[in-house]
Amino acid sequence: MPEVHVFMAEGRTDEQKKNMMRAITQALVDNLECPAEVVTVQIIESKWTDKMKGGRTFEERYAEKTPAGYRARGVEPAHDDEKGA
Repeated sequence: MPEVHVFMAEGRTDEQKKNMMRAITQALVDNLECPAEVVTVQIIESKWTDKMKGGRTFEERYAEKTPAGYRARGVEPAHDDEKGA
């Protein structure tokens, strides 16, 4: 019974997550020759402030690229300076 855990920062839609889990399930069915009924896929999401890469939170990393980009992902920046104020 294969089980896959996907760790990711929050911000994807339910539809995107469902499609990803279906694709992962199908990949295991195709490659491990197991029935889909025995495959478990779980998403573990973190807030952008609770996930870090390279010594900076995901919130900090994204704010450096484009503060306005938060709204495009449906996530509001936590700090006024990241809102462009």
